[in-house]
Amino acid sequence: MAASDETTTTDPIPEARGARDTEGDPDTEGDPDTGDDPDTGGAPEAREASAGAVPGRGDARMPRWLPRAVVLVLALVACFQLGSWAFHQLIGLLVNILIAFFLALAIEPAVARMAARGMRRGLATFLVFLGVFVATAGFLALLGSMLAGQIVDMVEGFPRYLDSVISSINTTFHTELSRLEIQDSLLHSDWLQKYVQNSATGVLDVSTTVLGGLFRLLTVGLFSFYFAADGPRLRRALCSVLPPAKQAEVLRAWEIAVAKTGGYLYSRGLMALISGIAHYVVFEFLDLPYAPALAVWVGLVSQFIPTIGTYLAGALPMLIAFTVNPWYALYVLGFVVVYQQFENYMLQPKLTARTVDIHPAVAFGSVIAGTALLGAVGALIAIPAVATLQSFLGAYVKRYEVTDAAPATAAPRTRRVRRPGVR
Repeated sequence: MAASDETTTTDPIPEARGARDTEGDPDTEGDPDTGDDPDTGGAPEAREASAGAVPGRGDARMPRWLPRAVVLVLALVACFQLGSWAFHQLIGLLVNILIAFFLALAIEPAVARMAARGMRRGLATFLVFLGVFVATAGFLALLGSMLAGQIVDMVEGFPRYLDSVISSINTTFHTELSRLEIQDSLLHSDWLQKYVQNSATGVLDVSTTVLGGLFRLLTVGLFSFYFAADGPRLRRALCSVLPPAKQAEVLRAWEIAVAKTGGYLYSRGLMALISGIAHYVVFEFLDLPYAPALAVWVGLVSQFIPTIGTYLAGALPMLIAFTVNPWYALYVLGFVVVYQQFENYMLQPKLTARTVDIHPAVAFGSVIAGTALLGAVGALIAIPAVATLQSFLGAYVKRYEVTDAAPATAAPRTRRVRRPGVR
């Protein structure tokens, strides 16, 4: 029976044996009166401390800076979204203010001269604006009367011109076309009815566009008047929040902007004069009616309306030339295209570089960049803005003389040494 005694007297479970071993040990027994825990060998405070010291037994607390950081990030995102929304809503007003600012810089020399003679700046600004308005209104009235008269003459003479065209077609191609049949087919055609319906529905859109343009023009005029009339007060208000060293820089930048903007307008006016004279000679040679007014129209529109100004300027003379002789319209179109190329590659770079003092390539690139950013407005103000920035930064860039040293890439000269005994 020795085997059975060995199986019945096996060792107990280790945990139980460990518990029996600890029984009776005075070092590990707790005090029932004080409530000490035998596992920790001390008070409940010691037990909590030991529990916190053991990894995995204590609860992880959130860092105190995390809620503040989350709130700060959310606040920054909300401010960015609000600022982006406000900027997109006010982009039209900001562009109008920018146009008004450059217009005020353009008339600043005239206002300053009149103010230097003892006239109040408000009255001087009003007189300058009045002169510009009277000249523009007179030109538009003359052009409108000329255009209305030409349109009436063209409408009255259109049947005769159509009869001559139909007669030439019948003679050339041996057809039997009739003007009455053509008119009847045009009046009863589907595309004409659809065009009339679309034009009737688009009247409201055109009216809205015209009213929006008038409101924008009024906004630009008011802001430019205030900028020009209160120019010194605006400069003092801006400089009052800057230290003396920064005040001098702001005033110098303002003077540079006035000079460059005036130079740009001078160059545009000079190119408009040259263009008007060249086109006047061609119009007189073709014996077109209202040649002086057409020349002024081409000069002003082609220079002061960027990108599409050339096409708008050449459309009206072509229309009037077409009423005189259809071949004259082709002659006018050819001259407009040739002169535009001459102006773009020969005249404009030289005049712009001299009056605005920037490189022709920089001027061309600035116009492209301004057009991409702000459209026609950006193309109009790009050159004076770049010229102002270039002149202002040129005062802080130190230039050095270029040495006449040989380029480093030049190959050094080698001298052949003849060894003794070697031929």
